[in-house]
Amino acid sequence: MSKVKMISPAVPNVPWQDRKDGKTTGCPDAPIWRYNENPIIGRNPVKGVARIFNSAVIPYEGEFIGVFRGEQTNGIPYIYLGHSKDAIHWDFNANKIDFVDEEGKPFMPVYAYDPRLVKVEDTYYIIWCQDFFGASIGMAKTTDFKTFTRIENPFLPFNRNAVLFPRKINGNFMMLSRPSDSGHTPFGDIFVSESPDLVYWGKHRHVMGKGNEWWESLKIGGGAAPIETSEGWLLFYHGVSGTCNGYVYSIGGAILDIDNPSIVKYRCENFLLTPEEWYEERGFVPNVCFPCATIHDSESGKIAIYYGAADSYVGLAFTELDEIVDYIKSNSKVSASDTEIGIR
Repeated sequence: MSKVKMISPAVPNVPWQDRKDGKTTGCPDAPIWRYNENPIIGRNPVKGVARIFNSAVIPYEGEFIGVFRGEQTNGIPYIYLGHSKDAIHWDFNANKIDFVDEEGKPFMPVYAYDPRLVKVEDTYYIIWCQDFFGASIGMAKTTDFKTFTRIENPFLPFNRNAVLFPRKINGNFMMLSRPSDSGHTPFGDIFVSESPDLVYWGKHRHVMGKGNEWWESLKIGGGAAPIETSEGWLLFYHGVSGTCNGYVYSIGGAILDIDNPSIVKYRCENFLLTPEEWYEERGFVPNVCFPCATIHDSESGKIAIYYGAADSYVGLAFTELDEIVDYIKSNSKVSASDTEIGIR
């Protein structure tokens, strides 16, 4: 029985692999380990799609479903639907998702990438980055994974890395995002915004900025949907460092206040996972671990983390709630801007 309570539905068939010989494969002492048959999705997974990565999955009707960034052979990314019985071996629809507007008419984005997938109440929401006369956030909703209806773009350009919280807070939808610029942004902090109706967004608050540690010294961005726990919102995010050979993306962990998630309670100064394996270090964009989703079981505390690897593959890692919360708290270093309410 976990000491920390996870407030979410039980997922008894959560994908899982025990750590080998009790060893971890993340930061030397971080309680996180990679699936030993990674990557779970390789190259050319669908006709006309060269690579799938930076994708999100969720339990659905006793099995699993996901939205996947499919980089087409022409270089244009779109979102593809996938199904799985075990959340490890995936079957993909041959065609990209056909989005429609509120009247049911075709309404496709120019491109779409890095989707997140979050269930709030009885509706599933897909959030992605797209063109809105500049890099911006696109959103759609579905209740059956057959009809995907676009809803209002929440923010002006330029913005990326948006993800909804899995429940309303004080009656409002809450969304993390990372304002940026028109290029491959050399800066970026995480902000939170709220909305009563997914149309009008406001009360924007700063959550946290880049860190002092090497692995998040350039910029940060949201990752998987926050997990509600008795300690606060458990957040797996990405941190980026700049090197003479380009950017390096690592996975970090933080815990946000349960009622006011602009306040950071704990923020781990160590990375949880950084590129070390061949499929993370070698690919279309080398040296990337980019978290986009978790599947987690509230009964056992098991957490499976899905991450994009080198913009070429999907990797899977595991941790346990008690251990990862203890590790983040024990290695926490928060700044004044982390702990303030985030408004100036």
